[in-house]
Amino acid sequence: MKTFQYIITEPVGIHARPAGLLVKEVKALDSAVTIKKAEGKSVAATKLMAIMGLGIKQGDTVSVTVEGGNEDANAVALEEFFKENL
Repeated sequence: MKTFQYIITEPVGIHARPAGLLVKEVKALDSAVTIKKAEGKSVAATKLMAIMGLGIKQGDTVSVTVEGGNEDANAVALEEFFKENL
């Protein structure tokens, strides 16, 4: 299991467009990915409405957990995705 934290820099947080991009990215991986908001709520990163339901805003810290499959490569790919898109 690999975990990393990221502070959201997107000015409007994770809304429909970036959440959709994230779901698409995660579905292409062979690992189970969960996103946890700092306050403790955790959701599967393949569930668009659940991600949007977290209400993640700019400046919020999220923890991303990658489990199963090629964890190392998938965690690196997701960190890069977060830096480029969120």
